[in-house]
Amino acid sequence: MHIHVLGICGTFMGSLAVLAKELGHRVTGSDANVYPPMSTQLQAQGIELTQGYDAAQLDPAPDLVIIGNALSRGNPAVEYVLDKGLPYVSGPQWLADHVLQGRWVLAVAGTHGKTSTSSMLAWVLEHAGMSPGFLIGGVPQNFAVSARLGGTPFFVVEADEYDSAFFDKRSKFVHYRPRTAILNNLEYDHADIFPDLAAIERQFHHLVRTIPSQGLIIHPTTEPALQRVISMGCWTPVQTTGLGGQWQARLLSEDGSRFEVLFEGSSQGIVDWGLTGQHNVANALATLAAARHVGVVPAMAIEALGAFKNVKRRMEKVAQVRGITIYDDFAHHPTAIATTLDGLRKRIGDAPLIAVIEPRSNSMKLGAHRDGLPGSVNDADEVIWYAPPNLGWDLAAAVAPSTVSTMVADSLEAIIARVKAQAVSGTHVVIMSNGGFGGLHVKLAEALR
Repeated sequence: MHIHVLGICGTFMGSLAVLAKELGHRVTGSDANVYPPMSTQLQAQGIELTQGYDAAQLDPAPDLVIIGNALSRGNPAVEYVLDKGLPYVSGPQWLADHVLQGRWVLAVAGTHGKTSTSSMLAWVLEHAGMSPGFLIGGVPQNFAVSARLGGTPFFVVEADEYDSAFFDKRSKFVHYRPRTAILNNLEYDHADIFPDLAAIERQFHHLVRTIPSQGLIIHPTTEPALQRVISMGCWTPVQTTGLGGQWQARLLSEDGSRFEVLFEGSSQGIVDWGLTGQHNVANALATLAAARHVGVVPAMAIEALGAFKNVKRRMEKVAQVRGITIYDDFAHHPTAIATTLDGLRKRIGDAPLIAVIEPRSNSMKLGAHRDGLPGSVNDADEVIWYAPPNLGWDLAAAVAPSTVSTMVADSLEAIIARVKAQAVSGTHVVIMSNGGFGGLHVKLAEALR
């Protein structure tokens, strides 16, 4: 059948399109912004993309329209679908009905680390010869695609708490019915759809309600919000990670690049890998617990982590020019910014560190995280904040209390000029945004050359 995907360049919807193509459907799609890495992945798969939401793209009518959660009433393509009575469905519902039915689903949920952890888990199962299917909100470098059907019952899915569609306000993950569930962490986010943390906790409990009594829930001991979720009622065995948990890590290097894994007090082996940061150590423990639940012995999973390459845009080194290293990172929440900078600082020691940050997520645009921003960058030597004209709140006032040297820029040119003036050989520059940031990474590298 011919499936048209509205909002196809979102990480989730783009992955969905890849799966639909693999199932043998003819897949087309459209989006307001068509940009890499998703656009290049889709084009490589032979999926035809249209920029914009002109209703003409739906004539002749496709057999089914999958509508992304970024679209709402008033969008010309959405209005056309409704007026013409075309069959339509949300992305999570389509995934549940056509891909996940009858599979052993391993879901990775949480405010932070979903993409990295689901990539780790898919890679560990692959390394163990289990050929899993997966859908990940990014492009894992061990696979070079963000989704595939796989050849066995096992399917790893990045389980997002964001809503499913304008006509289905349940969190996406409620559709997935996992047997193994990782709940990584839980903080307030998505201020555009959730009024407070309690509302997100309620959605997480809807997920917990769907996990069978022979399944497994994995969560860290250090997250009060997750403790509250579990205390609402839990019918599934639980394993815990971190301080006082069944799965623990003993750091052998301060930056988290080497650590010993302990399960119920006994050593399982040493992870020696290319990642840094306490957050990635936590992600690894959850991965090991989930992999063990489907039969991968920890020693084999630890071996796999040694060969794991993180997802694109997760502290991805994109250029090295005249001794200056440029990284691309997805961090878009104060906690993620802080943990990412902490990991890099521990790796590079006293080398100069410049952070360039675009507050681009919906929660950031609404100013929901502004109080956390000044303290999130303490590990940087200098921070350049990007305040586009339409931000809607005073970014300069919000970051004024920061103890770190700070500049607020309203153009990419101003950012590039500042970095050029400040960066010397040995400087590390981290560009943080959950969007394309106007191609800043490439422009900066060219300017430094």
